[in-house]
Amino acid sequence: MATQTQQMKAPQRIKLYRWHWAGKGPNGRKVSGEVVAGHKAEVERELSGQNIMVKTIRRKSGLTGGMGRIKPRDIMLFARQMATMIRAGIPVLQAFSVVAESLKKPAMSALVQELMNEVAAGSSFSAALRKHPQHFDRLFANMVEAGEQSGSLDRMLERVASYKEKIESLKSRVKKALYYPAAVIAVGVGVTALLLIKVVPQFESLFHGFGAELPAMTQMTIALSEFAQQYWSWGIGLAVAMVIFIRQGMKRSPAFAYRMHGLALKIPVIGDILDKSSVARYSRTLATTFGAGVPLVESLDTAAGASGNEVYERAIRQIREDVATGQQLHFAMRLTDRFPALAVQMVGIGEESGALDAMLNRVADYYEEEVDNKVDALTSLLEPFIIVILGVLVGGLVVSMYLPIFELGTAI
Repeated sequence: MATQTQQMKAPQRIKLYRWHWAGKGPNGRKVSGEVVAGHKAEVERELSGQNIMVKTIRRKSGLTGGMGRIKPRDIMLFARQMATMIRAGIPVLQAFSVVAESLKKPAMSALVQELMNEVAAGSSFSAALRKHPQHFDRLFANMVEAGEQSGSLDRMLERVASYKEKIESLKSRVKKALYYPAAVIAVGVGVTALLLIKVVPQFESLFHGFGAELPAMTQMTIALSEFAQQYWSWGIGLAVAMVIFIRQGMKRSPAFAYRMHGLALKIPVIGDILDKSSVARYSRTLATTFGAGVPLVESLDTAAGASGNEVYERAIRQIREDVATGQQLHFAMRLTDRFPALAVQMVGIGEESGALDAMLNRVADYYEEEVDNKVDALTSLLEPFIIVILGVLVGGLVVSMYLPIFELGTAI
């Protein structure tokens, strides 16, 4: 009986749809547009309030159908807009309504309307956010809850937006470091495969008419060409299968994911970038949550999930356990043997001076700059290296194909 009563009291989630409407405006001019709402009556009510005579209203899709994918940038924009509205003294429910109308992406507008419905049904802002963990992480919800309790919701939302902006900037730099070499290797392999499969066979048919023994380099290239022609589909299939196996293995097995992340940290140059990136993300997240008044143990729990690397996540969870038993943060960091000595020393100074959040922000700034410098250095180093590799691959194939022709010319 109690369970039934709780279910009756729980606010029902309204399914939202995208509605296309057409009608006439106040001056008899034809107008049309799209609105996100739960029911047709809501659309009619909203349009009649704007003195629009509606002719047709057609439902187009649900929240997930053709409404665009919500990205971290959309969440960041939502946080900034809500902070501005609340700072201006607009009530939260009205702020939701204004922000929902101003957002161009239908999926994001629908999400904000869902939040508004949940808050109108009696939920707090932070509780409404926790119902959408795929879009609002624990840090976002914790910061909003801290803002609600301290009466500084606008400041907390602004802080969340700044944090998201810096983290996304850091992610883009790391992706640049990973994607650039991968793209170059893919182009090199693709060009070489094209030459072996399409170009070399043309020369091979020409060489059959020479009636002389081909140079060793040419014979090796022809053998590689025959192998590529016979097994190229197997090679592509094997590469795709390996990628799928690694991705699925990392999703299903935490131990496998931990080993792969540990292996990534050992890759020359790139591993160093990933290492410093994880330290920066940990420091930034901990500084943001702890500075907002969230307890250190809970802040560490949030920072573990935001580190972006299983090796660091495990180390941070160990730090959390040590801090919960009374250990100082910098000493717990040193015990993991994962964090750079500079970061440990700066955190220690922050603890002693009572300015831990400010010192953690400085650590994050320092390592974010280090990541930026490393990415730039990697790009500068790779450019001449790429030219040499492509030159050797393509030039080697071309030379091996022309060697018999040169020798034939010498013999004549």
